[in-house]
Amino acid sequence: MSKSSPILEVKQLHTHIKTAGGIVKAVNGIDLTVNEGETLGIVGESGCGKSITSLSVMGLLPKPMAYIERGSILFDGRDITHLSEKEMRKLRGNEVSMIFQEPMTSLNPVFTIGQQLSEPLKQHTRMSKKEIRYKIIETLRMVGIPRAEQIVDEYPHQLSGGMRQRAMISLAMLCEPKLLIADEPTTALDVTIQAQILQLMKEIKQQTKMAMMLITHDLGVVAEMCDRVVVMYAGQVVESANVRSIFNEPSHPYTQGLLASMPDANDRKGELKSIPGSVPRPDEVPKGCTFAPRCSQAIEKCWHERPPLFTLRHQSCRCWLYANEHQEVAHAT
Repeated sequence: MSKSSPILEVKQLHTHIKTAGGIVKAVNGIDLTVNEGETLGIVGESGCGKSITSLSVMGLLPKPMAYIERGSILFDGRDITHLSEKEMRKLRGNEVSMIFQEPMTSLNPVFTIGQQLSEPLKQHTRMSKKEIRYKIIETLRMVGIPRAEQIVDEYPHQLSGGMRQRAMISLAMLCEPKLLIADEPTTALDVTIQAQILQLMKEIKQQTKMAMMLITHDLGVVAEMCDRVVVMYAGQVVESANVRSIFNEPSHPYTQGLLASMPDANDRKGELKSIPGSVPRPDEVPKGCTFAPRCSQAIEKCWHERPPLFTLRHQSCRCWLYANEHQEVAHAT
């Protein structure tokens, strides 16, 4: 496989959630591709559908409440959209792994670190107990955990937040997956530990050549880690580009607003800008452009008609401001 081969292709994914008030379209027709060896950032505020997208890919939607209505998810060329739980279990932790936002909710408090890290190896390999223990200690060392021989027998509550997140990363890395999905992996950590964890993930990615899908609301993390970026808003992709184009030439008013709201290290006294309003609830999405109620550049058409994704010179953008006859509609990002 060449470096540019897609390891993950999500095509027109619609994920719905059943609620007391009816069906909610949490993910509303997104397209995205993660190529082998690259890091794709998925950016957006809380409630825009980032995590539901990742749970759809991992087959971890809380069924029957949440389900994939239509669309396809191809992993390494294979359609995994409607695999059985047994088939997904063979894939999860082995070829595709996930790091969650809060390690304390992902690690079981009544089992030692070693017991929990041994599970994927028991499931996906034929290693002996001794080999499993050696592999776990080796992986804990790789993610920078000191005293790995002792930590392997300790419980999650005996570790600091940063150490627990490192343990989660080692759990994700044990079977050397082709794709790592990281959902806000540093949100719960302080700034110093956050920098260490991001550096660690960067080093692991360089060593293993795996692909990474990084979900975050932090554009600083995106600048540091990502090759390409998908910006999501209200369950849809509103802009997609390489990381340089997103920062140098943001096209969508939402992307421009996110970048404007980043603090400037050189201007400490400057006021922080913010985007007025909030992401609409999935059951209250407006008729036209979903961002129109918060957009200072909205035109009449924005309120009545939903824009498609337009192909621009360096990116795709879902905005009527770019609707002229020289640009064609992009169906994938």
